Amino acid sequence: MDVKKIINKKLSGCPLTSAELEFIIMSYVDNTINDSIMTDFLKSVHQNGMVKDEIVSLTRIMINSGETIDFSGLNSFVADKHSTGGVGDKVSIILGPILASLGIAVPMLAGRSLGHTGGTIDKLETIPGFNTNLTIADFKNNVERSGVCIMSQTESICPADKKIYALRDITGTIDSIPLICGSIMSKKISEGIDGLVLDIKIGNGAFMRSLSQGKKLGTMLKFIGEQFNVSTKVVYSNMDQPLGKTAGMWCEIEESIHALKGNGSEDLMRVIFELGSKLIIEAGIVETTLEATEIQKKSINNGMAFEKFEEMVSNQDGIIKKAGELNAPIFSKEITSKKDGYLKSFDTIAVGWAAVEMGCGRKIKSDKLDNTAGIKFNAKVGDYIEEGDRIMSCFNSDNDKLNDAHSKLIKTFQLSDEKVKSPDLIYQD
Repeated sequence: MDVKKIINKKLSGCPLTSAELEFIIMSYVDNTINDSIMTDFLKSVHQNGMVKDEIVSLTRIMINSGETIDFSGLNSFVADKHSTGGVGDKVSIILGPILASLGIAVPMLAGRSLGHTGGTIDKLETIPGFNTNLTIADFKNNVERSGVCIMSQTESICPADKKIYALRDITGTIDSIPLICGSIMSKKISEGIDGLVLDIKIGNGAFMRSLSQGKKLGTMLKFIGEQFNVSTKVVYSNMDQPLGKTAGMWCEIEESIHALKGNGSEDLMRVIFELGSKLIIEAGIVETTLEATEIQKKSINNGMAFEKFEEMVSNQDGIIKKAGELNAPIFSKEITSKKDGYLKSFDTIAVGWAAVEMGCGRKIKSDKLDNTAGIKFNAKVGDYIEEGDRIMSCFNSDNDKLNDAHSKLIKTFQLSDEKVKSPDLIYQD
C-alpha cells in the first residue's frame, strides 16, 4: 500500500478501510514512516473526521498493537474512569482509592500532560520514588492485591496509541473526536474492565467547548464501549473554571490527600461523587445515586479511602512523608483584584497554558517539568471580591518562567458589578 495515497484518500473525505488504517498505523509503530508523514495523516483525520466503522477499526488496531489484561479470575467488578482533560482535574487520584475501598477493582492506565491540561502520571511522579512504569504482571498483582493501581501506558499495551498520543500533543490534533475516541477506548478496553465512566469536560477550559460537541463525543465513546462489551456511562461536567483549589504538579497531589482526609473542595467532591456513583450502581453495590454518594463519603470519613491511597503509593514504591518538603517551591507571586466586584469568569484555557509556562506541562516533547510548580485558587465564580483580595497565587522554582506566567494570569479573570450565579457543575444528560 501507498501511505500518500491513503492520506490523500482521507483528505478527499473518503472513509478508509480497516486494512488501510492498520497499514498506516503499524507502519508508524515500526518506524517505516516518520513523524512528518504521520502528522499529515493525523491532520487529515482532524480535518475530515471518520465514520463509526473507521473509529471502531482504529480502536481495534490500537488494542491489537499490544497486550491486553485479563481480570476474569477476579471476583470484583473491574472498572475505570477517564476524563477528557481540564485544569485542576485530579479526580482520578481521589476516586480510584475511594472505589477500591468499596470493593471495586480499578486498573488505571493514565496519561501525561496534553496541551493545556495536566497529566495524572506527571502529578503522581512528584511523589518521591513513585513508580508508574510497571510490568503488566506487577500492575495486575497490585490491582488484585489492593484494588487500585495507576500506571503510565507501557510499551506493551496499545503501543500504537502511545506513540500517536505523544505526536498529537505537538501537532494541533488533540481535539479530533476520532483520535480522542481511539486513544481513550483502546487503553481502557485493553485493561480488561467491565465498566467505564467517562467525565467529558465542557467549557472554556476543555477540549469540548460546547455541550453539543461534548455529547457528540460521549455518544461515540459509549457506542465504541458497547462494541467491545464494556458498560460505558457518561457524565458531562463544567470546566468553565479550574476544578478544586489547585492546578499544577505536587500541589494537586497534596490537595488530593486533603480530599481523601475529608477536606476536599465542594466542586471537586461533587464531580467525584457523581462519577463514582455511576460505577458503584453499575457494580450492584447500591441502587441509587444518594446511597452511592453516602457510601463514598463514609469511605472518606472512616479513613478507608486514604488507606487505599497509601497502599497504592507503597505498592508503587512512593514515599509521601517528605514529599511536601522536597516539592516546596522557591518562588511565588500573588494575583490580586484591582477593584471590588463579583468574580464573573475565568479564561480557564489561558490559566492552563500559564501553568504549562511555569513547568506543569510540555510545549515540546523534551520539555522538563517542575514538580514544585502550580497555581492555588482563592476564589470561585460567583464569589464577592474586594480590592486587594487574592484571586490566586502562582509558584515554582524558576523565577523567569514564573514572571511570564504571572503576566498571563493577571488577565485570566473578569469581575462584574452585578451578582453572578455560580455555574452548575454537572450537565444533565
